[in-house]
Amino acid sequence: MGGTTWYPTAYRSHTLGQIQNIGAELVDEEVTICGFAEAIRGKGKICFLDLRDGTGRCQIFLKQGNVEDETLAAVQNASRESTIQFTGIVAQKRAAKVAEGEAEPDPEFEVVASSATILSAAETPLPLGVTDTVHVELDTRLDNRYIDLRRKHVNAIFNLRSKILQYGREHLISEGFKEINSPKIIAAAAEGGTNLFPMKYFDRDAYLSQSPQLYKQLAVLGGLERVFEVGPAFRAEKHDTYRHLNEFVSFDIEMSWADDEDVMGVQERMIQHIWSNVAGNDMDLIADINEFRSTQDLDDIEVEIPSIPFPRVEYSDAIEMIKAAGQDIVWGDDIEAHHADIIAEKHPGFHFIPRWPMSMKPFYIYHDKTEIAGDGGQLSRGFDLNYGRDEMTSGGQREHRTDVLTQNLVDMDLEPADFDFYIDGFRFGAPPHAGWGLGVARLTMVLTGSRNVRETVLFPRDRRRCTP
Repeated sequence: MGGTTWYPTAYRSHTLGQIQNIGAELVDEEVTICGFAEAIRGKGKICFLDLRDGTGRCQIFLKQGNVEDETLAAVQNASRESTIQFTGIVAQKRAAKVAEGEAEPDPEFEVVASSATILSAAETPLPLGVTDTVHVELDTRLDNRYIDLRRKHVNAIFNLRSKILQYGREHLISEGFKEINSPKIIAAAAEGGTNLFPMKYFDRDAYLSQSPQLYKQLAVLGGLERVFEVGPAFRAEKHDTYRHLNEFVSFDIEMSWADDEDVMGVQERMIQHIWSNVAGNDMDLIADINEFRSTQDLDDIEVEIPSIPFPRVEYSDAIEMIKAAGQDIVWGDDIEAHHADIIAEKHPGFHFIPRWPMSMKPFYIYHDKTEIAGDGGQLSRGFDLNYGRDEMTSGGQREHRTDVLTQNLVDMDLEPADFDFYIDGFRFGAPPHAGWGLGVARLTMVLTGSRNVRETVLFPRDRRRCTP
């Protein structure tokens, strides 16, 4: 059970996971369990029912004489996915015959029911199958996410997402970071541009936050040294791709007395920690996903713990690499997905792309005018993290000099007066600092082999979807 402590509730004494994991301790003991009816077999005097809850599965055996006739008939006629409560005795299932020379399988356990109560009958037909292997369109799945989540591989994806959040938090806390919460209602853009969702805040205009950037910086200016947040951000971008959403959750950190290289180190150590813990603790969830992938003729996903440090491919070197592949690109151009494919041929896993042009980064990124590249273009201390072709992170060292901050705003056609609340924080001594933001959904995509970010978000929000 992974060290989890489960306490009895009003409806059950044990989980189905406990029945299978500590069943030997429970044999001949009476238990009360609940779950979804996954499959029902048998008519007449006996019935076998496969029951599922969020912790596992268990076979229930009902027999005339052990339960009332009306109860037996009600269970036999119950619809799949109905929720049912059983009370009964734990017993070891009869083992299947084992061929000579083969190892005996681990024992399995069932519950021999003495009573049953149908808590909620499922209507028929179901909007999508739970145990069927037929292809279901993503929109159908998202419209009926409460059913989709009952599918074993989908449930495993979200259990793994929870583990990513847990292990990521654990690692950041182990490196001295403190968790904070920043406001999601803001008066001005955190990163410039027009990709903001406007809203009315009483009698004034406001916006949904596109990033916790400015507020985590103000926190380290106040002496908190190292902070992180796991929270939502909102961007009114009209993307319609497999990796973009208009609401997303990210890990965000900020760190005093640090440059871009320092926080790249934090990130690669955190990712390695997440992968190591999943490999050590959660391969049963990976197996659930691979079981489904095999029915779709997809390769198994493997959890390969990445080596650190991750490769660094500086922006200028990346441009030369892309040019050498015959692409029409010049210094100062963005690196598009088809360009990233060229870099990914050499670096298919996690790799950093540091030292981007200052003109391509937000106003708060550190601007070192002594660093020149391209046709006299000035470099920033900003970086991206990619996994193969896909961008995972943007981050960098921050600008802590008020005169440079103000000029950066002017250069980007932003009004410095709108950012007085932010710039004021730098007027009274500001430590050099750096940070990054890493999308949880994109990280989950990598770990689970998902092909669309919507598969890794419970209720995604994009240009066309704001329900359920």
